Amino acid sequence: QLGQQGGFLNNPQLRIPLPGYLGDAAKLMRRFGQGRYVDEVEQGINRAAEAAVPMGKDVLLGAVQSMTVSDAKQILTGGDNSVTDFFVGKTRTPLTQRFLPVVTDATNQVGVVQQYNQLLGKASALGIQSGNLDLNQYVTGKTLDGLYTVIGEQERQIRQDPVGSASAVVRKVFGALK
Repeated sequence: QLGQQGGFLNNPQLRIPLPGYLGDAAKLMRRFGQGRYVDEVEQGINRAAEAAVPMGKDVLLGAVQSMTVSDAKQILTGGDNSVTDFFVGKTRTPLTQRFLPVVTDATNQVGVVQQYNQLLGKASALGIQSGNLDLNQYVTGKTLDGLYTVIGEQERQIRQDPVGSASAVVRKVFGALK
């Protein structure tokens, strides 16, 4: 779902905004006719996230396959977010390592870093200080946040309708494990 074109960009809840002060400055920059630069960078960082997500499937499946009895007990007795917490704990570091090169390649291919630097320059010309930020690390972190948000939404649906929701998810998970 997230790895398709528009998975992040067209989802208002998951769309990755411009980082830091630049996000706040985007409105001002649009008023001064710089909206094109803002849109190009936003589109580029969201496309990079969309390119990275499919690279994490085997890491997520590996977490399920390596689940221990203790992990399962914690999920069953844990709170409303115990499944999501399990995935965050088991996969955030390996997914960061997997996603960062993909995000870096994607941002380089479409020139997002150059566009971002141009946008920083234009923001500075308007008197907006943006600070120093690693754009690829930022996008990777937001990509993971979006992924775990979707996992959390799936978990909530399963908890609200365990029989109906779980059977569909179980079929997907076990079908993917084959």
